Amino acid sequence: MSSTNPDPTAIQKFGQAMSARVERWMPSPFLFAIILTYIAAIAAFLSEGAGATELALSWFGGFWDLLQFGMQMVLILVTAFVVAYHPWVKAVIDRLIRIPNSGRQSILLVGFVSMVTGWISWGLGLIVGAIFAREMGELADRKGMAVHYPLLCVAGYMGMSLTWHWGLSSSAGLLMNTPGNVFIEQGVVDAVISTTATIFHPYALTLTGVSIVYALIVLYLLSPPKENARGITEYMDVDHDDEEFTEQEDLDAGTSTDEEPDVVADGGEDATPTPADRINNNKILGGLIALTGVGVTAYTFLTEGLGALDLNVLNFGFMMIGLALYTSPIDYLEEFYDAVESSAGIILQFPFYAGIIGIMTGTGLVNTVTEFLISIATPQTFPVIAWITAGILNIFVPSGGGEWTIIGGSMLEAGQALGVEPGHTIMAYAVGDAHTNLFQPFWAIPLLAITGMRARDMFGYAITMLILLTPYLAVILFVLPYNAF
Repeated sequence: MSSTNPDPTAIQKFGQAMSARVERWMPSPFLFAIILTYIAAIAAFLSEGAGATELALSWFGGFWDLLQFGMQMVLILVTAFVVAYHPWVKAVIDRLIRIPNSGRQSILLVGFVSMVTGWISWGLGLIVGAIFAREMGELADRKGMAVHYPLLCVAGYMGMSLTWHWGLSSSAGLLMNTPGNVFIEQGVVDAVISTTATIFHPYALTLTGVSIVYALIVLYLLSPPKENARGITEYMDVDHDDEEFTEQEDLDAGTSTDEEPDVVADGGEDATPTPADRINNNKILGGLIALTGVGVTAYTFLTEGLGALDLNVLNFGFMMIGLALYTSPIDYLEEFYDAVESSAGIILQFPFYAGIIGIMTGTGLVNTVTEFLISIATPQTFPVIAWITAGILNIFVPSGGGEWTIIGGSMLEAGQALGVEPGHTIMAYAVGDAHTNLFQPFWAIPLLAITGMRARDMFGYAITMLILLTPYLAVILFVLPYNAF
């Protein structure tokens, strides 16, 4: 009796078709930034009548405007990277990836972990999601389990594309809770807006929980049949003799791989450490300052509550937690070096996107777009309009805080005029900023480096996710009340 392979569903066919087209046409992330610069300039010329000199000077004028904020974002990424690569965290990942028994289960687990850790920290969610995707892809290949690697990588990117801006590292939410922020200086708001009105408000928590469930359903439906799944080996070489995998499998089987340590040959590493070596690796010196920092962070929350969370507190806390995990200062520094290397593309591209901000603000283009969208809003549709506005701007300026500094004042004032609470405005904006990361490859650069993928290899499925999330987000932002909680 012969068996026939099931035909792909309509959603699976849609994902496969989108993947084929994007793989053919999508440029690299850096070229994407350059192309968007030209598009912004052309739009400013057509809409605002800006000349070549004004465009060039506006571009140059904005090029370095995000240096402080860019450094804060890179620190979020790097400090989270160091924590994610600690052996204890890696051991947890190695255990978890052995839970799924099918390709679909693998994709769902990676997506769930990415979205939950992304809520804790976008940097942590991005790196843990990338590590999870790669390790899951390698293990599936070893076990002969069919899993579609491009969709697995998109699942690892979902924390950055859905939940992060509602979470603990929310740029807009934390910026509004920072004393003396730009909106207080401009008189848009009289005081800080506490994270209890944004990140920790039941509205944001409900959005996060329901959206995770919906996204997992979409990932499940998108997973192609086993016959159409392309594994990790189609995109990168996999070493099946990897020592970490072998040791873990031996432990799972109850066997030991312990061997006598090799003797250091003459001319090799000096067996007797120097005083400088001892100082560099002194766990007391590293551990003491790390525990002090962790204690200061805990004291800040105990005395000021959850409203104490801002970008500086978040970065300080993650830096001290990382140092506490490694304790050895030199080990922490070496891991930090590796993390900075993975963020090199982001460091390069941040000024170019700041230049796009310069074009859009210097020529008045951003005001034209924002004012038009806000002008058609009603009290009921305003959250949806805020989401759309943020989504459009995020394509050109993939920086949650950078975008918010541009349009936040106008959005808050328009929302207040319509009777919309500031916290409601901020959280509706936040999802638009995160959602279009499924189109904009800027923040995927570290994930691409870890997973061995090109942007065009996975962004067909990322754009498919963006499209399938759109009707859900439009409906829930329209019907979910903020003041009911």
